[in-house]
Amino acid sequence: MFRIKGRVPRKVLALGLPMAWGATAITYKLTCPLAHEGGLGARVVTSAVFFAVGTALIVHVRQALLRELRHVREVAGAAQSALLRPLPSRIDGLNVAAAQLSADRSACVGGDLYEVIATEHGVRAVMGDVRGHGIAAMGTVAAVLGSFREAVHDEPDLGRVLHRLDRALARHLRERARDEHPSSGLEPDSPVAEEFVTVLLLQIGRDGEITALNCGHPWPYLLSGTTVEPLARADPLPPLGPFPLPTELTPLRCGPLLPGDSLVLYTDGVEDARDARGQFFSLPAALIGAVRHDPITPQTILRTLFTTLLRHTRGRPADDIALLVLRNDRTPVQCTPLGARGTARPAATNPQPTNHL
Repeated sequence: MFRIKGRVPRKVLALGLPMAWGATAITYKLTCPLAHEGGLGARVVTSAVFFAVGTALIVHVRQALLRELRHVREVAGAAQSALLRPLPSRIDGLNVAAAQLSADRSACVGGDLYEVIATEHGVRAVMGDVRGHGIAAMGTVAAVLGSFREAVHDEPDLGRVLHRLDRALARHLRERARDEHPSSGLEPDSPVAEEFVTVLLLQIGRDGEITALNCGHPWPYLLSGTTVEPLARADPLPPLGPFPLPTELTPLRCGPLLPGDSLVLYTDGVEDARDARGQFFSLPAALIGAVRHDPITPQTILRTLFTTLLRHTRGRPADDIALLVLRNDRTPVQCTPLGARGTARPAATNPQPTNHL
């Protein structure tokens, strides 16, 4: 009730000020003798009065629209933050850094998604890209991320996690199609045929072993020392949405993520970014430059990539961009013979990461 009463004066002011200016102009025209004279001076004064009234109305409307736009941006930003919630800087021995950049500076809502969760089956991560952006894309992101956050704890097999995501997406698209076409009263066979989501699922076990399932998404890069190479080169499955998944899904074994190694997950907006001459952004070259920094942390890698990318595009990327960096900072356990003296020494040490770029 308090909120309703608090908003009444603002609405009254928004309507009352234009009405007051309009009443001033009408009163001047009807009651002022100068407004009825035909001389040049009278016409100049009359024109000035109506010009002032019109200018005041335009300024008032502009300010009202700017206030409304700021409110909409705040709501969109809050919704986006609730979906892509900030990740902790450390998850089960992995240092983590992630960030998202919308191609439209006036929009806070994009179609990229990511999440990292520690489970009893290992650390599981998802990176995805919904076709399009805006409110419709945000609903799809919510459906996929909500299903992922539940399935990673329930399903021991990574293939079953992907099947859960596929069913959640199909259910969301059917419900959206019914809402968009309620008059048909029929269950749509192909609700949104052009809608799809690229998804990359990763699982990093306690021993560092990486398994992956890829549906149309770019493979991440593995950073080991100064070496930069794709995690895998296998052909991915089709994106979720247009085509059914195979009944049996066998995750791809991608080798270990050794202590000190990093994985860089990204959406295709990174490699599709172009400069003024139309040249594509070279992500491997940027990663080679990033690993030369000392110390190498997910935060420094992320900061270097965004700086290089924005310089390449002159601050105007053509597509939404999301980056996720995972670094294995687990201390390897060295077994010593029974009765041997001394303790195991960690292979590498790293400074504590920061929580911002």
